[in-house]
Parts: sequence; structure tokens; C-alpha cells
Amino acid sequence: MKRLIERSRSVGEVLRWVTQNPGKVSASHYPIALHKLGQLLQQQPGPPMGAGDSRGPAGQVLEQPEFHVLCQAIVSGCAKFDNFSIVNCLYAAAALGLPGESPLVRVLEDESRSRLGRFNQKDVSMVFSSEANNKALEAIFSSQLFYENRQERFIRSMAEWLPRKAENLTPYTMALIAKYVARHRLREPRLLDTIANFLLKRGEQLDSKVIQKLVFPFSRMNYRPSNHGELFPKLEAILEQKAGSSPLATVNILMSMFQLSHFPQTVLHQVFSPGFITNVMSSPYALIVRRYLSLLDAAVELEFREYSGPRLDPRYRVLMFEHALTADEANRKYSYKGLVAEALRQLVGEECYRQDEVLPPGYCTDFLLWINRSGTVLPLSRVPAASRAPPATSPVAVSLRSSVLALTSDLQVVLSVNDKWHYCQNSDILVGSRAMRDRHLRLLGYCLVQLPYTELEKVSGIEEA
Repeated sequence: MKRLIERSRSVGEVLRWVTQNPGKVSASHYPIALHKLGQLLQQQPGPPMGAGDSRGPAGQVLEQPEFHVLCQAIVSGCAKFDNFSIVNCLYAAAALGLPGESPLVRVLEDESRSRLGRFNQKDVSMVFSSEANNKALEAIFSSQLFYENRQERFIRSMAEWLPRKAENLTPYTMALIAKYVARHRLREPRLLDTIANFLLKRGEQLDSKVIQKLVFPFSRMNYRPSNHGELFPKLEAILEQKAGSSPLATVNILMSMFQLSHFPQTVLHQVFSPGFITNVMSSPYALIVRRYLSLLDAAVELEFREYSGPRLDPRYRVLMFEHALTADEANRKYSYKGLVAEALRQLVGEECYRQDEVLPPGYCTDFLLWINRSGTVLPLSRVPAASRAPPATSPVAVSLRSSVLALTSDLQVVLSVNDKWHYCQNSDILVGSRAMRDRHLRLLGYCLVQLPYTELEKVSGIEEA
């Protein structure tokens, strides 16, 4: 049966062999049939095959009664399939372009999810076999199953496979992999260095939006790739040419480089130039770019003091963030901030701390306290407002530093509750945005006290807290 399916010359022939000989079809034959259908459809003329696309040859096949019989046979029998057949069927369904909401994909994903603990290295790594093509990988990385399966063996398999196959991948597929790595905060050097090598080789052919997606994992994981000595200058040269074509992508790439303490001077001359600012102000994303530029300008003041080029006009300065980050808001119920807040309330009283206070240039602090030289925590109502948070319209870094230095006998203390999502996966390394925030707060004169979740999870009761 395997040879008959593989030698089939048409979609109809594959479907006839499988549906008319149910007694001779085993679990291992179904993924072979799905794979063969995918190969045959790619050879047919017409619009590209896509998930849920009802047009062209692909759509016609997915609507055939024989194909529904094939799908129903898999749905009915998959509980008895071995692990390899389950994973192979899911891989083949993704390559075929079946929509995620289809009964076949839902049943396969549910069955796979229930077996994750029993999957071995071969079951998971086979999706990165030599058969894998760009289209299949794009579908796989869009599958909920693989976003949920973040086990060590899956990451190891990907790290072993990717360096060998990277040259054959499209930029879009590599961007999907970069998104996966960044989303799950995977600080795996082999993966990150492969993305960096891909970017070094193909960067000149990529547009700024794709480069932005490929660069983001480095700053997200606070990781300088091994080729950064070559890569960063090349990125600077590319940005010099393309800065004006996609302003939002440009400032995003700059932000990633700043988080890694790399400051491309020539590009800064461009993004702070009147022409770039005028172009940005007339665009629909003017506010978000102003926020990025405001933070970049403050970072230049704090960390790139030798810079002597143009700076952001004060009238365009705004706070980067006006409230807590979206991720922190979404994960509030999993945060230890509530425990720390109650402990502070009982220890020093509500008047002696502020929670979620936003400080220029727009950093949200978990808890802010003011302590005098004798160690007394002062009510913040007694501290001059200008000392706590200068207006955003003033030169941000200079104003705040002078305010802090004017009261050198006191400390403005920031308690930083570092929850699990503030770190790289299975690591004690803070993500890049959090690490830069901490650097800048210290440079502004604040005393930072870190409260990592690994310590807070050991606390038993409010008294200990």
C-alpha cells in the first residue's frame, strides 16, 4: 500500500487507494497519503495552496467526498495510532494547508497534547527532518500545538536542525522562527547565532520590517550574537540606506541595538534630523515613533555621552510608557507585586510608597520609596513633586539627574519585582528591555533593590514578606 500511494500520479488515485481499501490501510499509511496529496497539489497549476482557501486545485480537493472519508478515518482511528504516526499526520496536515479549525487538525492536536509527556526525541525532531520545506514550517510554527510545547527536547531538536538548514529557508520562515524564539524568551545561543548568520548573509536583500523581526530576539534575550562585530556595522550601513523608507521599523531596530548597548552614530544623525521628524509627524504611527525617539534620546544622554549630533527637539518629547506594560497587566494575577504591596503597606504605611509610578523618560517602577540619611522612609507627600518626577516637557535626563543630585543626602529607592516573564526562559538573565530600564534608573541616581520571583516564591505568609 505504501508503494502504491507513493507511486500515484494524481490526487484521485491517492484517494482511491486509501478509501477503497480500508482493510489494507494502517496508521502509518495515512500521513504518507496526506504527504503525497500535498506534493501533487504543489505540482498542479493555479493559485498557491493556502489554509482554508476554497479556490483552485487545493480547494477542490479539500471539498471532495473521498478526502472527507480519508479525514474521518484518521479522526476515528487516531487514538490508536502510535506517537510517530500522530506527529507525522499533524506535520502532513500542516504542509497540506489544512485550516487550524478543521476537525482533523483539532483532533490531531488534542491527541498530541495528551501524549506530550510520552513523546520521545524522534517523535518531536522528525518535524525538522530533511523533508521539511518552508511552507510546512510556516504552517507548523503557526500551530497552537508547537507554541504550547516548549519542552527542552523540542528546543534542542530545533537548535540542532536549524544551523544545517538555514540557507534553504525563506526570510519569512526565519522570521517565524525568530518570533517563536522571542515569544518564549528562549536564550539558546545556537538558535540566536543561526538567525544572526542568516541576517549577516542576506541583510542587504531584506526590507526593514523583516530585519526588525530578525533582530528583535537578540535584544529580547539580552544576547549579543557571536558575529556581532560584523553584524552590527552591517546593520548600521543598511539602516543608513533604508531609514526613511520604514521609520517605525528603523526605530525598532535602533531600540534593539540600544538595549544591547550599541549606539550607531550615523543612523542617529538621520533619525533625529528635521527631515526624518517631519516625515514621522505626518504618518499614522507618529505617536509610537515619538515615544521610541524620546526613549532613544534619553538613552543617548545617559549612555552615549560622546555623541555630538542632532537630538530630539524638546517639543516632541513624550513619555515612552504612560502606565504598566501590557504584559505586566496581563500577568498581574501571577505577579508577586500584590504580596510586596501588602507587606509594604503593613511595614511603612500607604503614604510611604507609590506603586506603578511612571518616571521620565517613561519607565514604570513597581514600587518607589524615599529614604533619608538616617534610614527613615518618608511619606512621599512630604517630598517635593519636582524631585520625584520632573515634567516630561523638560530635558528628561538632565532634569531628573539634577533633581536627584540636589538631594544627595536622600535616596529615591526603587523596589523592582522581577516576575518569571521578566527573565529569559530557565535563566536568571533579565530580558533586554528590563535590563536597559534598570541601567537607566541607576544612571539617573535611583537605588535599585531587586526582588526576584525565585526568592519571593519561597516566602511563606505576609510576616515573612
